[in-house]
Amino acid sequence: MIKKQIPNAITCLNLLCGCIGIVYAFTDLTISSYMIFLACVFDFLDGFAARLLKVSSPIGKELDSLADVVTFGVLPGLIVYNLIAANFIEETVNTSISTNIYTFLPFISFSISIFSAVRLAIFNLDTRQSESFLGLPTPANALFFASFPLIINQYPNSAINSYLINPYVLIGLSLFMSYMLVSGIPLFALKFKNFGWGANKIKYVFLACSALLFIILNVLSIPIIIFLYIILSIIENKLNFSS
Repeated sequence: MIKKQIPNAITCLNLLCGCIGIVYAFTDLTISSYMIFLACVFDFLDGFAARLLKVSSPIGKELDSLADVVTFGVLPGLIVYNLIAANFIEETVNTSISTNIYTFLPFISFSISIFSAVRLAIFNLDTRQSESFLGLPTPANALFFASFPLIINQYPNSAINSYLINPYVLIGLSLFMSYMLVSGIPLFALKFKNFGWGANKIKYVFLACSALLFIILNVLSIPIIIFLYIILSIIENKLNFSS
């Protein structure tokens, strides 16, 4: 039936965004970033459509993960690679060893791609992650790095750009966020069994703060929102543990 293929078709649009983003990563990183944001919409809609139409299937689950590996794994890794490679400032001593080091270091960005794939494989097998997440979800990680070209483009003269284009900062963030993908740290999911304050206060605080940050800072708010998500999840875990 055609109805059964609707969620899979939406998932394929997610994958298409990833493919287009990879092509433009070599010429225009802002388009690659927009492709990740658009893919996040499709990533939400395919699951929503599957639940609405009641046509979820094991094939759909595997297809979703395969699409996510490309769009939320390979593409953000490639974006960071190009940012590092384009902005690497070589040391004054240009020996063959130093040149090899500078050639190698940008490839560390693909830890994002590798650990995204590991994260998705774990997620598919871990039944504990139906109501919450263990480790950072790949779309959130991809949005974090996708915001960098947009911030650089929108605020070309901002002091923040000196950090966003710093190769060592980018390498450090790549390694840290790669760890977060597979860390096993419990992070809340934006799923509501009910809309009461007691059971959802952290989620409401997060949504309110995120909206306020976006209104004030625009795209500059995106990496802050991702870190806020991690911090609030840790706070919620400690509150639940203490109670």
